[in-house]
Amino acid sequence: MSGADALGAFIPGPRLARPGAASGVLAGLAFAVKDVMDVAGTSTGNGHPDWLATHPPAARSAVAVERLLAAGASLAGKTIADELCYSLTGENMHYGTPLNPAAPDRVPGGSSSGSASATAGGAVDFALGTDCGGSVRVPSSYCGLFGMRPTHGRIPLDGVAPFAPSFDCVGWFARDAVLLERVGRVLLADATPASPITRLIAPREAFDLLSPEAAEALAPALRLAQETIAPCEEIALATDALDAWSATFRTLQAAEIWTSVGPWIERVRPAFGPGVKERFDAARAVAPSAVEAAAAHRIAIRSRLRDFLQAGTAFLMPTVPRPAPLRGMATADVEVTTRHLAMNLLCIAGLGGLPQVSLPLAQVDGAPFGLSLVGPAGSDTALLRAASVMAGH
Repeated sequence: MSGADALGAFIPGPRLARPGAASGVLAGLAFAVKDVMDVAGTSTGNGHPDWLATHPPAARSAVAVERLLAAGASLAGKTIADELCYSLTGENMHYGTPLNPAAPDRVPGGSSSGSASATAGGAVDFALGTDCGGSVRVPSSYCGLFGMRPTHGRIPLDGVAPFAPSFDCVGWFARDAVLLERVGRVLLADATPASPITRLIAPREAFDLLSPEAAEALAPALRLAQETIAPCEEIALATDALDAWSATFRTLQAAEIWTSVGPWIERVRPAFGPGVKERFDAARAVAPSAVEAAAAHRIAIRSRLRDFLQAGTAFLMPTVPRPAPLRGMATADVEVTTRHLAMNLLCIAGLGGLPQVSLPLAQVDGAPFGLSLVGPAGSDTALLRAASVMAGH
C-alpha cells in the first residue's frame, strides 16, 4: 500500500486524475478535490454511496476545479467527505475515517476530511474543500494546516453539491501560507495588491471558551500576530451570547439543508451514521416561525459585525475551542464537548458571510490547534497576505 493509500483520504476506486494546463502560475502542483465538486465525465458522491448511484456524470467541472486546471495545477484525485457534509468529525460510516497525519489517534475533522488528510499527509500540494458550518476551518485546525474560507459568494458554487446556499463556500488547504495565498489568487480571480490589516481585535467571548491549557498554547501565536500585523485590543462581541448566535446559525442552516437535500432523502431513504441521522431528522422538523426569528437575528448580528470590522480590521481568535477529539468517541460526547462549542466560534464568519483564515500556530496535548483571522467581507487577499506575513514570508 502506498503512503497516499494509507491515508484513506481518497474515494474508493481508480484514482481520478486530470492534467492541468501546460503552463500557469500553479504549474507542477497537484491538488485534490472534495467529492462534492463536479469533475466532468464523472458522478459526484457527496459522501454517500446512494448519492453517487442516483446522480449522473457531470457535463462540466466545477468552476473552482476549472480555474485550478487552467492555472496549470493537475488533479490527483477526489477525496472522501462526510455524509452529505453534515458533520465536523470526518468519520464516515460508509467510507471510513481518513487519517489525521498530525495526530493519528484523533479524527481529521469534517466534512472536508479527505482533502485535509491528503494535504497534511503530503499526497497533494493543496486541496479543495467546502465550508458551510466550518468544514475547512475545523480540519485545518485539527490537522495542522493553513485553511481558508472566503467571503461568501467570492468563488462561484457552480458544480458544487448544494447544502445550505446562504452559507456554502469553496475553501482550500495548504501546508504553507505562501501556497495558500497563491492558490487563493487563482480561485478568487484577484491579482490586485492586498490591503494591509492595520488593527486586530480579540472577541472576549471566543477566548472564554478555551481551557487554561489551550489559552496558554495560543499565547505565543497571539504575540506573533501583534508583532507582525498590528496591536490587538479586546472587545465584547455579542450583545447576547455566542451560543445564541450559534443557535441562530444552526436553525437557518438546517432549514436550508432540508430544502436542498430533503426531497432526495425522502425519495431514496439512505442510511446515515450516528449524529448525521439525528441532524437530518432535526432539520426536517425546523418550524417556519423559528426560521423567521433566526433570519431577523442574523440581520442584527451582521450589523454588529459591521460595526467592528471596518476596513483594515480583523478579529484574532481561536479557530475552534478544542483540539481534535479522539477517534471513536461516543457521538453524544463529541456533540457536547466538541461540535456545539466549536459552532459558537465558527458561526461568526458564517452568519456574517465573512472570510476567515486558520493558521496552524499552536499545539494542545500534542495535537494541532489553529489561530484565525476573520476580516470584513471582501478582505480575502488581505487575510491571505497577513497569514503569509505571520508565517515569516
